Parts: sequence; structure tokens; C-alpha cells
Amino acid sequence: MSSTPAAPGTTALAPAIVARLKRTEDGLLPAIAQQYDTGEVLMLGWMDDEALHRTLTTGRCTYWSRSRREYWVKGDTSGHVQQVKSVALDCDGDTLLVRVDQTGAACHTGDRTCFDADVLPLA
Repeated sequence: MSSTPAAPGTTALAPAIVARLKRTEDGLLPAIAQQYDTGEVLMLGWMDDEALHRTLTTGRCTYWSRSRREYWVKGDTSGHVQQVKSVALDCDGDTLLVRVDQTGAACHTGDRTCFDADVLPLA
């Protein structure tokens, strides 16, 4: 696998989409995964142009792992697959919302979502 994300515009991602994306300095976009039928927010991952292209063309969420420095398809090792139902770009072009059908846990800890375990108290 690659040790750095693909340079913007170097994938088969449609040029019209590439032109709309506003990436971080390291070429990434935050991608919020949401359960398509309940609205439950599952996790936040990172995508570059290539990960987005793979997600759009395979129907499975592909992310860029900042810690492992490689692409990963959600569920390939865990079996906790994210089947893509839709992908939307926010109004600023800097965040993706990926509506998925999640099989099993979305979080690497085994929780249903990455936001289950540490709810902060309101003042």
C-alpha cells in the first residue's frame, strides 16, 4: 500500500468533483459515516481523492489511515462492513457525509459508534 495519500487530481475521480474539494494541507477530507436509515453518527474517517474514488465506485467505504499511512476498506479485516448508500459533499466542499448500512460495530473498540463511550457533561 501507499505511504502517502494520493496527490489531489491524480486519480480517476471526476474532474468536476476534484475541483469542488477543499482538502487539508495533507490532501485529506474528513468523512462522517452515518447509518442511512436511523441517522446515527457512526464514525469519522479521512479520505483523499483516491479513497473517495474507490468509495464511489465500489460501494464500500475506503479510508486513508493517518496512523498506518495506507488505504483501508472498512470491514476487510473485521467483517464490520459499511455498504455505501449515498455520499454528499457539504456546502464548503471540505467535509463528506457518507450514508452507509453498517454491519456490526463501526468503532475499532467494538462499540456500535465511535461516539458511544465518552459523552461529555453539559454545564
